[in-house]
Amino acid sequence: MAGWAAIAVALVVIVGLGALITPRPSTSQGTLDPRSTGADGARALVSILEKHGVTVQIVTDPVAAHDALEKTPATLWLPDSPALTVADLLALTKQAAGTVVGDPAARSARVLFGATLAGYGRGVVSPACTLPAAQRAGGISPGVLFRATGADTSSCYPQGDAVGLVTRTDGARQDTIVDGTRLFTNEHLGENGNAALAINLLGARDTLVWLAPEGGNAGAAPTLADLTPGWVTPLVVLGFATALAAAIWRGRRFGPLVAERLPVTVRASETAEGRAHLYARAADPAHAYELLRAAAARRIATALGLGRRASAGEVADAAAAVTGRSRADVRTLLVDARPGDDRALVDLATRLYALENAVHAAILPEGTARDR
Repeated sequence: MAGWAAIAVALVVIVGLGALITPRPSTSQGTLDPRSTGADGARALVSILEKHGVTVQIVTDPVAAHDALEKTPATLWLPDSPALTVADLLALTKQAAGTVVGDPAARSARVLFGATLAGYGRGVVSPACTLPAAQRAGGISPGVLFRATGADTSSCYPQGDAVGLVTRTDGARQDTIVDGTRLFTNEHLGENGNAALAINLLGARDTLVWLAPEGGNAGAAPTLADLTPGWVTPLVVLGFATALAAAIWRGRRFGPLVAERLPVTVRASETAEGRAHLYARAADPAHAYELLRAAAARRIATALGLGRRASAGEVADAAAAVTGRSRADVRTLLVDARPGDDRALVDLATRLYALENAVHAAILPEGTARDR
């Protein structure tokens, strides 16, 4: 009887694993995904544009975007995605009849508009500019703010010495950068003049090409997973399942379960600091600070949405823009500093901690606590 029970359990395991490995469509959708109906998706905006007679073409790689833009004059929705190179950003912007960078980061602001990030907006502001799209939309509550000084740029929605929207004119083409993650998602589209601004910017032409990258650059070399036939993974899993069934069938029966206290979870930041202390004790302050700096740079990059590929210099520039600190001082902390003794190590570590706190204070709403 026990043997039949073991066989039944093995069959259940095999069937369950088979269901798990059965290919199914991906449902992963990110912020401002035009197909997503979640709070941070942009399906509502796409529906409104289509009701206004705009044809929305959704593409997932720069090659498809190039092909779509080649067929007809169109506005391009361009995210600052790690899947796109600087060359992609420049080429697609030049090819489009007009571009809206609605998911901006430090790279796109600098490369396409000669602008820098300048913190985060607070409260509703009026356009205070001559751009028709902004004038018709009225007030908004901008997200990421920018500083732009180029002669071919104009700005709207000022807050202090920064603005919430920057446009750049090149002949008949007009490109715009604005934080759509705060304005155009399903959650925020109905607030203030957000919907009107989105329609005015994205509905200026009959066709909108919406680039929503999925994974890496289409031009990248295929990975091992791409080259592996689809039947290999199910076969390997089935082999493990068969071995598990045999072990259950022929193996010894387990005794009663024994409760065991598990070790506590150690945060990544505490691990990095602990290793830094060990190097400090070994009279290697430079190596110790390198660990502290790398950990802090990763957390700052994550907080600013720069992605894993951002260099230390890009992280430093973005942190300086957000906090308003001297670019040279921030680059010293995140790139150049090499402490020669313990006193210098303590001083740099203290300043690094203060910089990280300043970044989070600049991007988080007032009264919001953060967990390191």
